[in-house]
Amino acid sequence: MVSVMRILHILDHSIPLHSGYTFRTRAILDQQRILGWETNHITSPKHNQAIQPQCTEEEINGLHFFRTSPSKGFISQLPFISQWAVATALEQRLRSVIEQIRPDILHAHSPALNGLAAIRAGKRYKLPVVYEVRAFWEDAAVDHGTSKEWGLRYRLTRALETHVLKKADAVTTICEGLRGEIISRGIPSDNVVVIPNAVDLEKFVLSDSFDMQLSERLNLKGKSVIGFIGSFYAYEGLTLLLQSLPNILNQNPNIRLLLVGGGPQESILKNLAQTLNLMDKIVFIGRVPHDQIQHYYDLVDIFVYPRLPMRLTNLVTPLKPLEAMARGRLVVASDVGGHRELINSGENGILFKAGDSQALARCIIELLMNRKDWSTMSHAARYYVETERSWPQCVARYETVYSKILAI
Repeated sequence: MVSVMRILHILDHSIPLHSGYTFRTRAILDQQRILGWETNHITSPKHNQAIQPQCTEEEINGLHFFRTSPSKGFISQLPFISQWAVATALEQRLRSVIEQIRPDILHAHSPALNGLAAIRAGKRYKLPVVYEVRAFWEDAAVDHGTSKEWGLRYRLTRALETHVLKKADAVTTICEGLRGEIISRGIPSDNVVVIPNAVDLEKFVLSDSFDMQLSERLNLKGKSVIGFIGSFYAYEGLTLLLQSLPNILNQNPNIRLLLVGGGPQESILKNLAQTLNLMDKIVFIGRVPHDQIQHYYDLVDIFVYPRLPMRLTNLVTPLKPLEAMARGRLVVASDVGGHRELINSGENGILFKAGDSQALARCIIELLMNRKDWSTMSHAARYYVETERSWPQCVARYETVYSKILAI
């Protein structure tokens, strides 16, 4: 192995944008630097499309990012073909960055467009490529309404993903569900390594305290609080959570629901809350700076993650339940495949039948009636994160992946 590994990470977007994608990336980069590796970073044109002002290079929180300018012209405006323009622009920018920094490894992260650009550049400069699958973007597009499952665009995106998987020198992914799907596409099992989502245990400590002033300001003092922190996408199943709330309130009118975050479903959720006459029982916070999020975790007694059953949620494990578990909060989650990788029901959390609002309500009501079990469950949740889902443990797995492809 080289004395100091120089890794060029190829990303869809990055900080200062906030998403589960950027939080995972930041954690990986920080931990790799602690391990003594040199990390460099380039983002696709999609980052510059999402942020103003646009730039070619940028320093954010001690990390230097090379940015890629969006493509212009007729082709960049055409449906689907515009994605090819994204990959081409990224490859061109990638070539100039490779010549400048001379990396040892190209590490491309989802989506497949990044992997395609990395494979082309890697072939040109004889560099090994690691491709990291965080989700299959064709499945995410179905939920977002931009693609139809097994439609033409879906099948083309899937074919591109499979092409990249087969051409990469090594493949990493975030959970066993995705690993199984990748192997089913003909990728050798010993070439696919799981590097799961994890938690910074120094930021998410076990806590029994909370911000009294914040609780009073939100009118939560003396209430039992159910909560959700994350993005408001349809697959998260938050409409199901609202639909279960009247049954829960019938048993315990002292309940309040705290929703922290935002996204495409926000107006739908607020309209549903008004329809169900629940606006006085629900607190919509909006998006919160990541360095303040712990204060909101501490206000919640029971976190609910009611993801709906579909390919995306059955294959992919989320990050937010892990943060709640690390903070020592109770977690109730639907029994989709992604959640079953994190939660052993009855031990470190509770699972309910996905898509069933009545089952969700029963779980919440039973938990509220059996508070004697809370301490044991919350400590088991924290122990699980400490022993299996801390960033130092997870990021250390990259060393085996990198060493193997550098030895080829």
